Amino acid sequence: MMQPRLVIKPSSTTTRLLLTATEDLLRATLPPPRHPHAAHTLLAGLSLWMGQPLSVVLCAGEMASSSALNLYDDFGFGAATAHYQVEVVEPGRRRRGLGSFRELRQLDLRGAR
Repeated sequence: MMQPRLVIKPSSTTTRLLLTATEDLLRATLPPPRHPHAAHTLLAGLSLWMGQPLSVVLCAGEMASSSALNLYDDFGFGAATAHYQVEVVEPGRRRRGLGSFRELRQLDLRGAR
């Protein structure tokens, strides 16, 4: 099984997640986090669930929304722990559609390798 990859796209109203390995494993839309350690806890939990570290791609289009996740430092470098490594990417052009995760899959292809 290849290393699990999680693409995260936060906005002011939602945080979208797409977890893939050889196929889609998890697709979720969550409200913005209400605790500063929520994203770290979620990523560590998913890593433990999968039994291996995650490669995380953070789509940092809206800096205010992205910074609420506390997954990168003041210089824009992604967080790295034993459970996950975050790469911060700028989104490409925006696509429409609320139900499609195609945009996150495209970020996954351009993100951490």
